[in-house]
Amino acid sequence: MESRNVTTPFGRRSMTLALLAGQFISGEVAPGRSADKWKLFRALCEAKPRLGITERALAVLNALLSFYPENVLSGEAGLVVFPSNAQLSRRAHGMAEATLRRHLALLVEAGLITRKDSPNGKRYARKSRSGAIDEAFGFSLAPLLARADEIERLAAEVEAERLELRRLRERLTLCRRDIAKLIEVAIDESVPGDWAAVEEKFRSHMASLPRVPSVGELGPVVEKIERLRGLIANELKTRIKRPHVSGNPDQTERHIQSSKPESLHESEPRSGDRPVEKSNQAVQPASKTNRSFPLAMVLKACPEIVIYGPGGTIRSWPDLMIAAATVRTMLRVDPSAYQDACQVLGPENAATLVACILERAEHINSAGGYLRDLTGRARRGIFSLGPMLMALMRANQGAGRKAG
Repeated sequence: MESRNVTTPFGRRSMTLALLAGQFISGEVAPGRSADKWKLFRALCEAKPRLGITERALAVLNALLSFYPENVLSGEAGLVVFPSNAQLSRRAHGMAEATLRRHLALLVEAGLITRKDSPNGKRYARKSRSGAIDEAFGFSLAPLLARADEIERLAAEVEAERLELRRLRERLTLCRRDIAKLIEVAIDESVPGDWAAVEEKFRSHMASLPRVPSVGELGPVVEKIERLRGLIANELKTRIKRPHVSGNPDQTERHIQSSKPESLHESEPRSGDRPVEKSNQAVQPASKTNRSFPLAMVLKACPEIVIYGPGGTIRSWPDLMIAAATVRTMLRVDPSAYQDACQVLGPENAATLVACILERAEHINSAGGYLRDLTGRARRGIFSLGPMLMALMRANQGAGRKAG
């Protein structure tokens, strides 16, 4: 155990309160107290922001610890190491002697080591006749051992703060993404509201953050942004109107299109009509009645749309229309193109057509252009959803058989 006698520095170095405090701390090492020196050093590396020490000072402390012969610091074995500056410099990766002295002083000021100077200022150990070290002069590691519990507690606090900061940053990233896309959909769908002011408020919240925010600085801003996201979502929720559902879902529509849904140039005549030559005969106008197909048939042909329904399922035509609105935005289909499809085909068939386009999205270069083309053909009476649905049903059944 370290002697409790107070020693003053050799030569012109003056006595400081920090040096005196380090010596008092050295005397507080309890009998039998021990700690793994490298585990304690790792904790010290974590806790360095709280202790006000630099990485280079830690490099010097690491070199000092390497001169302690055991892996476990123990007051019973003596805690003074006595390397020369040249030896310390080599183990501190060639650090200049002036720099070395500066960081040793920093470690003393931080209360992690203390000096135990000899009468002539040299660092050495005096051994007994048995060869054991009787007394040593150099740097005492006793303050480090005495503060082991404090250092480990500070390291745990720093780690907890780091985890909380990471969680706050994740929440902030999600909020930024959500707000940007919610404002975008509000503008795309022409939802009434001063969305420019909302976006400006969002930017002002972000601008209030420093470049490297702490937990205390980031937390309140994240809460403000999350509240803003909630207000935007509620505003959009009040503006959502479920379209009026009409027609009998068990009714079917006559087939007037080829069974290849990705084709934009082929069509078949309506049942009951004579075949029409594409090159020189005019087509007949479409029926004014837009009858929807059975919902079960649509979902069997277009299973991909189901996950976009409310709660990840589709149980009714309004659910399909809500899913189609989401998919329309995802596929970057212009609102006017979808509105035109609703007017020409009816809301149910327009939603069904969007579901079909989603099913074939990987084969379609421009979903918006494809929707406009099919809407125009339906307006001229040369497109029907029936063959498209049947073709998708056959394709999905074939894929299912191959997979089985």
